[in-house]
Amino acid sequence: MIVRLTDAWTEILRRRAGSSTGAYPLPVQALLGEMAAAGVLMQSNIKFHGSLILQVFGDGPVKLAVAEIQSDLSLRATATLKGEVPAEAGLSAMLNVHGQGRFAITLDPKDRLPGQQPYQGVVPLTNERQQKMDKLSDALQHYMRQSEQLETTLVLAADDKVAAGLLIQRLPVEGMANLAGQNPAEAELYEAEMYEHYNRIATLAASLKREELLTLDVETILRRLFWEEKLQRFEPMAGETAPRFACTCSRERVARMIQGLGEIEAKEILAERGLIMVDCEFCGANYRFDAVDAVQLFTTPGDQPPSSPSIQ
Repeated sequence: MIVRLTDAWTEILRRRAGSSTGAYPLPVQALLGEMAAAGVLMQSNIKFHGSLILQVFGDGPVKLAVAEIQSDLSLRATATLKGEVPAEAGLSAMLNVHGQGRFAITLDPKDRLPGQQPYQGVVPLTNERQQKMDKLSDALQHYMRQSEQLETTLVLAADDKVAAGLLIQRLPVEGMANLAGQNPAEAELYEAEMYEHYNRIATLAASLKREELLTLDVETILRRLFWEEKLQRFEPMAGETAPRFACTCSRERVARMIQGLGEIEAKEILAERGLIMVDCEFCGANYRFDAVDAVQLFTTPGDQPPSSPSIQ
């Protein structure tokens, strides 16, 4: 699978640049773009009905980076910084300075059953030899091997115009062998042959360079990488089915968050600032709640005095 995010990605960067915190440093920009591209690839692959959330967090100048992709491939991404990010910083320098970095994937169902919780898998930003990983693609491949037992090859890249990714994944072959009526010995030989094919394709895919992924069109990439292979392309997603920027924030969700703080803390904020102001870190939307709004948040409907529609 291959993805090229253009409008969706530049919209994320534009909103961040126009916020009070300003544009992301280039290494953070590249990291977030790679996370957005990887998230779209993974969501497209598993077709999960809900949100797929990629998070990296640790002990460096980047406190947290998040990319969230919905089942309709609408997406958003943000990062929280707590220090200066070196100009050439890799994953370790941003999030894993003292070995505390972690990578997490969360699957949050859209229609949760009573008591159902989101599924989350977490792995350290170190490999099997306890060496720090300096590329997001390495962390994702490690996660897929450790948590999902799936051999995966990922090539990711992002700049200020494009966030792109190429995913190669080895599909299970056990069911195919059974359907073919093979005995165990034949099935084992068949699987070994399929594994050899995967290794060949994965090696070719891994040879793709960052600059090629960012600048070449899909046809050229496929032709250069797999010119000896028989290719069958599926119709690319376009228009309303294509990945696009969208934020799920709303005044109602912010109101529930304030209610979660509790009435005492809300009153303390109002006493200090006169307003409760919340900015969405994903899209930059600003939500304001004055004293009257806050009272309504902590008043049950039956306790509220009647008022005319015109006043409301």
